[in-house]
This record gives sequence, C-alpha cells and structure tokens, in this order.
Amino acid sequence: MATGPSIVNVDLPETPYKVVIQTGLLEEFSLPTELKLRYPHAVIITDDNVGKLWLNKLKRRLQKSIAQVDAIVVPHGEKAKSVEVANSLWQRLLTFQADRRTAIMALGGGVVGDLAGFVAATYMRGLDLIQIPTTLMAQVDSSIGGKVGVNLPQGKNLVGAFWQPKAVLIDPAALSTLNDRDYRAGLAEVVKYGAILDEKFFGEIEKQVIGLLARKPEVLQPIITRCCEIKSAVVLADERETSGRRSLLNFGHTFGHALEQVTAYNKFSHGEAVAIGMCCALRLAVQMKLIVDEVRARIEDLLVILGLPTQFPKLPPDQILEAMQRDKKKGAAGVSLVLPTKLGSGKLVPWPGDQPVREALR
Repeated sequence: MATGPSIVNVDLPETPYKVVIQTGLLEEFSLPTELKLRYPHAVIITDDNVGKLWLNKLKRRLQKSIAQVDAIVVPHGEKAKSVEVANSLWQRLLTFQADRRTAIMALGGGVVGDLAGFVAATYMRGLDLIQIPTTLMAQVDSSIGGKVGVNLPQGKNLVGAFWQPKAVLIDPAALSTLNDRDYRAGLAEVVKYGAILDEKFFGEIEKQVIGLLARKPEVLQPIITRCCEIKSAVVLADERETSGRRSLLNFGHTFGHALEQVTAYNKFSHGEAVAIGMCCALRLAVQMKLIVDEVRARIEDLLVILGLPTQFPKLPPDQILEAMQRDKKKGAAGVSLVLPTKLGSGKLVPWPGDQPVREALR
C-alpha cells in the first residue's frame, strides 16, 4: 500500500519540476495530474534486471492514461552507458515513430537514468524525460539535477548534457529488491550529503544506521527526502556548475571515477568507488590541515558500519593519477578536488601536487 507522499520542489526558473517520494508508488503508479494528459506516447527505457521486476506493472498502469506505451530493455551495468547503446536507442525510437510529444521514462538505476536522459536530450533535439529511479543512489542523487550522459573509453560521462526531467517519481519500497551490495553502495551517496553539506543530517544518519541497514520504510522515506532537498538546493544555486557550489556534490568522485576506470568498471560499483574516494579525500584533507583527524575517523567509521569499503586497492598510482587528470571537470588550472573543511562543509581545492595525492591513495 502506498503511504502519503513527500514532495520536493526543484524550482528552476525555466524548468521547474517536482520530486515525489512515496512508499508503494510503483505498485499503484499514476502520473502526476499535470502530466496525465500531456503525452499520447511513452517509451520506457529500463535494464534487464529492473525490467523483470517492474516493467509490466508500469506498462499496465501507464496504458490507462497513455494511448501508446513502448519499452526498450538494455543490458544492466555501466557498459550499457555507451555511444553504441545510445545509438541503438535512437534507432528504436525511430521504429516506434517517437516524436516531440513522446515522453521518455527512465526506469532503473543511475546508468539507465543517465543513458535514457541523454537519449531524451538528443533525439529530435529533446523529448520530455520522467525519471523513475529504483536504486538508492539514483533516488538520492543522479535522478535529480539534469545531468545526463554516456561514457567514453577514456572516462565517465565525457559526452552528455544538462536535461532536466519533467518529474522524478521515487518509491523507497523498490529498494527492497536490491541485493545488499547494491543497496549499501547507495548509502555512500547518502553519507556524502551529510559529510560535505549538512552536519546535522550526518548526525541523523548515524542515529538511523540500524533502520537504514534494515531498509525500514519509515526511516528511508525521510532520509531520501532530505537528500533530495539538499540536492535540489544545490542545483538551484548552481544548475550548470558555473559557481562551484554544485561541485561539492563531487566529494570523493574524482578519486572514485579514476578507480572505476582503472579497474575497467568491473571490480567496484560506483558507490563503493565513491566511498573509497571520500576516504582518500579525507586523508588528503588531514595532510593539508583542512580538517582534524577526528573528523576523518568519524566519517570513515560510519562508512565501515554501513558495510562500505574504505581502503584504496593496490594499484599502480601512476595509472590513478593519469585517470584523475582526465577528469571531465578539469579546468584551465588543472584538476581541482572537493575536500572537507569541517564536518558538513567543504570547498574546491586546486590540485595539491602528485605526491600528496599519492599519499592519500595509500
């Protein structure tokens, strides 16, 4: 049974939308009232794992208000986020006779959301996008804010766009279908919000550890809602990453993306890589005397309690440094890193030199 929804408004001047967080939403799915009569055609894009669980239910519910509902299923995993898969989706949309009145619905985790969003942004110069995230990481982070894209062999998200959705529809109950590893990986992004942006929220995460690990709906819905509120506020302040505020959401990501790339995206999930990356950033911040070691220990301890990895694996540091230097956020002055300045606050710091970064990787 669905419970009452929590609503987060993303009040961008040109593209405002709502994030609806409601336990049981997928079982009793219905489009928001303002969208119900807008689309004669919808195309659901999902992966072969999520599709088995939710695709048929979603299609049946949508067919009550939309005349034509089609679906495309892609392979699960990071390798689906490629130009080749995007091209196959464009071709399928042509066969479905998709046009500017077609809505693209991204049903799945971050990979599906980024891929489907990129296809929506580029096909016929832009189709409406509705995000229906089914993983914790996508629910609290990637489905909100309009970043969409695909990977190149040289790095993650090197081809993409800013394309805001028309709505984000979140069902915390979908998290019950995740295996432990995938669920815990999403908790890394939850910790990120508290560690770098909201000290009070960090304390709340610490208090709710048992409920979070047990996936209790009464704990998950407010936690997810708070993450969405923080993400919304950051996006409103810096939609296209021009002021530096939105870059704080990349805490741990420069290290983490490099780790994913060097291990060919098949050893660590994104959340696990981000957890390790946050710990590297924390060690670097201690070296640079931006934080005291007690702050590092408190954040790292929470990650350990949540079952996340914290130690960088034994890999050639030169490969990691090279991958970090290819980060898409590299500016004229080189790569910058998001480092904490205290619990709940951080800043963008210029590259401190290779040797301090090597030390942080140990």
